[in-house]
Amino acid sequence: MALLSVFTPVLAVVLCLVIGFVLVKSWDTETTSTSPGKSKGATKGEKRPWVDQDLQDDTEITAKEDDDDADDDWGDSAEEENLTQLPYSPQRYPEETMLQRSKEFYTLMNQRRSVRFISPEPVPREVIDNVIHTAGTAPSGAHTEPWTFVVVSDPDIKHQIRLIVEEEEEMNYRQRMGEKWVQDLAKFRTNWIKEYLDVAPYLILIFKQTYGILPNGKKKTHYYNEISVSISCGILLAALQNVGLVTVTSTPLNCGPKLRLLLKRPANEKLLMLLPVGYPATDATVPDLKRKHLDDILVRV
Repeated sequence: MALLSVFTPVLAVVLCLVIGFVLVKSWDTETTSTSPGKSKGATKGEKRPWVDQDLQDDTEITAKEDDDDADDDWGDSAEEENLTQLPYSPQRYPEETMLQRSKEFYTLMNQRRSVRFISPEPVPREVIDNVIHTAGTAPSGAHTEPWTFVVVSDPDIKHQIRLIVEEEEEMNYRQRMGEKWVQDLAKFRTNWIKEYLDVAPYLILIFKQTYGILPNGKKKTHYYNEISVSISCGILLAALQNVGLVTVTSTPLNCGPKLRLLLKRPANEKLLMLLPVGYPATDATVPDLKRKHLDDILVRV
């Protein structure tokens, strides 16, 4: 009994250390499972190698940042609240004309394909300007228009972009994407070699602005910035099809930070999409794909 009484404090200390170690490990595991790049509901061992760390949508702004004066960084755009309301009377077409225009537009857009064989033939710069101007008509959260379109035509800059993309894409194909994704892409005969980045007369890099900068230097919240810019990209693709130009929607994983530095874009801009733009090459080919029937994508209620 005397010996037991001597060791009781020691046993109590050891027990406390064991319990503390278990709690710390449990906390570390929980923190790791909710770290950037992994969903909070991800099961143990689940991997998402395709997640681009630079493209996480940070639309939701928390009320309290890490530092105490973080709220002072964000401005108030209350001066924009009282907007003048204007009458709106767009042109209204007869039903027969509506039906005809809807069919013609579908026929035009149904010809759109992702084209990786692009001609180096020059394209009028004004056409590109008009196409981007059209993309800028997209709706956006609270009309923040959180998009920046960078048009690159300089051959040296295009080649630097290609080097950056191919370096990361090779790693994507060999490591990040996983065997299943690579197998799914095999039928399209794609790889990390992107010759069109040198050949296409224009590269359009679309950046989402995660927040804006007010005239007083404070930050302006950009609501639903990724969704807004994605809608703008859709209009951009339609505008390119409308003028007879082709592109391939390229979202090179993990290239954003390097390309942002190369193009001297600010830290609040994140690369969303890269589009090589031009006429199709004379020997261009595309996979023989079929689109879903209307009944497969439409639900009437």
